[in-house]
Amino acid sequence: MAVILGLSGWWQRWRRRLSARDCSRMLLLLLLLGSGQGPRQVGAGQTFEYLKREHSLSKPYQGVGTGGSSLWNLMGNAMVMTQYIRLTPDMQSKQGALWNRVPCFLRDWELQVHFKIHGQGKKNLHGDGLAIWYTKDRMQPGPVFGNMDKFVGLGVFIDTYPNEEKQQEAQKRRYSPGVQRVFPYISAMVNNGSLSYDHERDGRPTELGGCTAIVRNLHYDTFLVIRYVKRHLTIMMDIDGKHEWRDCIEVPGVRLPRGYYFGTSSITGDLSDNHDVISLKLFELTVERTPEEEKLHRDVFLPSVDNMKLPEMTAPLPPLSGLALFLIVFFSLVFSVFAIVIGIILYNKWQEQSRKRFY
Repeated sequence: MAVILGLSGWWQRWRRRLSARDCSRMLLLLLLLGSGQGPRQVGAGQTFEYLKREHSLSKPYQGVGTGGSSLWNLMGNAMVMTQYIRLTPDMQSKQGALWNRVPCFLRDWELQVHFKIHGQGKKNLHGDGLAIWYTKDRMQPGPVFGNMDKFVGLGVFIDTYPNEEKQQEAQKRRYSPGVQRVFPYISAMVNNGSLSYDHERDGRPTELGGCTAIVRNLHYDTFLVIRYVKRHLTIMMDIDGKHEWRDCIEVPGVRLPRGYYFGTSSITGDLSDNHDVISLKLFELTVERTPEEEKLHRDVFLPSVDNMKLPEMTAPLPPLSGLALFLIVFFSLVFSVFAIVIGIILYNKWQEQSRKRFY
């Protein structure tokens, strides 16, 4: 009892010494520690993650819209629902996209995607899938899962329809067992703007890697994580309802510039599905680097992959000005007249020599 009274008296004396400012600081510290929004260690090494709200999206989707203050923009047939953002409905010939308005300048990051793909179509009668992007350009509709072709940056594709397999069946040919893929299929592609995504072959010629991912019409949550650390690209999935990450793609030597945009898009054609995004959460990862790694991991200005040759980008020629066009036409005419005059002179000399032979 005496010990308890002694501790109580010590607490009363210590509390009187605290100023109002000290109490406020302590209260703020306790709130921060209890909020769960501080840094969190991930992995076995010295890696910590910080949620970046300006690049993240979750219910009730207050930051989505078309206004200038919105952090996320919708495009095409995409629409906001109470529990998800639907990129495309289960209808033919639809496309939609969701793009972050804020460019990302993080060096190392991790994007967690909570998504759902479902519809009425039976086996191999549904499509086409969705894509997650980290690219230089945003809000550019096109044929690659609802985004532009020849993009600059990273694309991760959840492809639900096997175009190449159907073509092989139509031609009465079979894959060899070593190259056959089971759909739905996740693949990744890095592009410097010079490559086209080959739909007829499901992106096979340009993919960095891939894995089968049975993600349609599941009754539990499905997740995908894209991690970019020290120029190492890792893609994992949680699609079994076990709350465990499974490896899908791992590629070293991936060089991605900073200042690109995150987005996701989808498209349907003759076949369709509901493609829903429930949340996107981007984390900044802080990792330790040696001085040698700091020298090697300098900023780049064009996406590339070590040991993978991407075609060089050829800049289009600027259009000719009016003066340049006039000069080209003028000198072309002068050269033509000069050539005609020389030809006439040579022809006359030849005729004159011919007459001399007869006399």
